Order: sequence, then structure tokens, then C-alpha cells
Amino acid sequence: MNNTEALRCLLCKKPKCALDGCPVHTPVPEAMLLYRQGKLEEAGELLFRNNPLSAVTSLVCDWKQFCYGHCVLNVKKVPVRWYEIEQEISGAYLFHHRLQRRSSELSGKRIALVGAGPVGLSAAVWLYEAGADVVLYDANPRMGGVLRYGIPAFRLDKKYCDAFEQMFQQAGIEFHGGIEVGKDITLASLSDTYDAVLLGAGAERPATLRIPGEERAVQALPFLKDPSAFALGRKVIVIGGGNVAMDACRTAIRQGAETWVYYRKTFENMPANPLEVEEAKADGVQFRVFQAPVEVREGGVVFRDCENVQPEDGGRVVTRIIDGTDHFVECDTLLTAISEKPDFGLFAGTPAVMNQWGWPEISEGQQVQGLSNVWVAGDFCLGPKTVVEAVASARIAVADILRIFGTC
Repeated sequence: MNNTEALRCLLCKKPKCALDGCPVHTPVPEAMLLYRQGKLEEAGELLFRNNPLSAVTSLVCDWKQFCYGHCVLNVKKVPVRWYEIEQEISGAYLFHHRLQRRSSELSGKRIALVGAGPVGLSAAVWLYEAGADVVLYDANPRMGGVLRYGIPAFRLDKKYCDAFEQMFQQAGIEFHGGIEVGKDITLASLSDTYDAVLLGAGAERPATLRIPGEERAVQALPFLKDPSAFALGRKVIVIGGGNVAMDACRTAIRQGAETWVYYRKTFENMPANPLEVEEAKADGVQFRVFQAPVEVREGGVVFRDCENVQPEDGGRVVTRIIDGTDHFVECDTLLTAISEKPDFGLFAGTPAVMNQWGWPEISEGQQVQGLSNVWVAGDFCLGPKTVVEAVASARIAVADILRIFGTC
């Protein structure tokens, strides 16, 4: 036990780490007190019921942005490392926990969850505990979604996904892998078959660079699913500045390739967890900023320099490409990780109301307008965000399903 660190916690009555920092509002003071008292099982149950993926998020969370970054002791530059204690508690609890019905609010209701990643796993726990018969569908053959097929093993051991598989099998939760909704089965048929449907699949439709020769590039997500299937060569360039780009470059360098990340803005503009950027540098990944690709050729990429410009009216700084600065950079493999979005094509043939950008219009409880029993969560309403934000989104949808179908 990490009692020295735990005793530093002030057990705040209004904990900023939980209320302001954490998307799922982890009950840090309550769990910390139980930990101090040696009640690890009770602390584990408290954390699991609040966030079934607590053992996972404590490992992959951007804790510097969330709990750690909001600790009141940050004033003295000595915030409590709660995430370490959470991992100790939740990491032990997950591997022996068995699901149980806690209420009969949704007894007799059959609910389909599309996507067995962070949204599907967390929602399955809450809905099962509320008495529902839960059925999971996923395009991949096994559970886990991004946890199994996106986040590299050096960041997240796949034993955590295995634990959920075993837990769900013991509980009798159905799982249908290798089923792509919108292709193998329609959303309309799921809506007709089940009392409720929650769409929580990840954003796996990559954005395009829209430059000549882009077909020569390799998309980062397929690469992360099975890195060994790609012969990278001696030098790899990764284009992007998000978490997927960091996972891709750190995986590539572990494959033995000289690896570079090229990004069109500055380090401060990178959406990736800053800790992941620093760890990538520590792994030996090299970075070039203010670089925009304009053409992919045989044996390399043509880049153009960029710069930040402050508008005269004092508005937001914009990044512009500088004409006449083209230069060719050799590489054997180009990996692109610029952005992803969910597959909204599965709404085709349904009366779902879509906005001007092609996203579904949803209520506060994340129910899709035009569909009486379909909800969205995670990437389907947030875009590609963090694991803990996906769990928080799942909780909103589950609460709304309970509001509509609950009997208590």
C-alpha cells in the first residue's frame, strides 16, 4: 500500500479533482479514506460502480489534465498521485469481480450495445446490474475496442480486456463479434428487435489528407491493430499530433524504424496528452513542427513550411502554409493519424435526424432524434476523445435509458 502518498490527501469536502477534474467524478476522498483504513475491497467496489473501467483509466487517463491537474496541492506543486492509488485498488478488484444484479429496474428489457469498447463495456455493466438482458455487437472478433485494438500493449496490457470477457461470460452477457452494424445487420433491425439500442462504437473512419499520392500512405488505425502485418522499412514518418499519432510513432519505433512525427502546428497545439508526447521523445521519436504535407511520392513526402499568424483584429491565432517552401523528405512508410470519425452510414434508411455536418441530432440524454429507442455515446456524439470521457458519456445515455424504461 502507498500509505505515504495516501496520507498526503486532504480529503477535501469539495474535491476539485473529482468535481472539476474528472469526467466521471470519481469519489476520490471516499475511496482514499477506505484505502487508508485498509478496506481495499470496499474501495474497489466504490470505484467500479462509479466507473467500471477504473482499472483501465487509471493507466491511460490524461491524469495531468484531470485529477492530478486539479488537486488543490497543485498550489504548492505537490499534487497527490491519486491515479497510482486508484490503479492499486482497481487493478486488484477487477480480476476477481463477478457481476450481480443490483436492481430489477430494467427486468425483462433487452438492450443491444453496438461497440464493445469503453462505452459498450461500461454500459453493459450498469445495464446488467439494473436487470437488463444485454447483448454486445462489435466488428472485431473480441471485446475491448480501442483498448484491445488501438492502444498498444506497452501502454495497456490486454489482460484488462480479457478480464471483462471472463466477467461477461460468467454473467451470461451475450457477445457477437465480427458483426458490423450497417453492413452485416442493420440499425433498423436492431431497433425492431431490442427495447433499446446504444451506439458506442469507436471513431474508425479516418480523415483524408486530400493531397496527391495519398493512396501510398498507411492509415494509423489498421497499423495499430496489427503492427506485425506491415513492413515499415528503415524510416517512418507519422503525420498528426493526437493520441493516435503518439501510439503509432511509439509502436513504429518499437518495430525498429527510425521514426519521425511531422505536425503542421506547434507542440502547444498538439491535442495529444503532453505526457505521451514526452514519452515518445524518450522512446527516441523525433519531431518536426510547422510542417504540412502537400504530396506523397515514391520514397517520401513533399512538405511545406507553416507559421502561426495573429490576425490584426486580435482573434484566434491561425496556422498558414508558406508558399515556396516545398521540400522533399525521404521515408519508407508514411503513417497518417490526422483525425477519425464514426461511421454514420449505419443511420441510412432510418428516420434519424442528422445535422448539417452529418452528425445525429440528440437530446440531453443522448437519444437520437427521429428514433424512439436509439441512443449514442462516446465517439458517436463527442468525436474521438479519451477513454474516461467515453465512459462519462455512456453513463449519461444509460441514465436516460433508465429514466425511460426503469420501473422503480
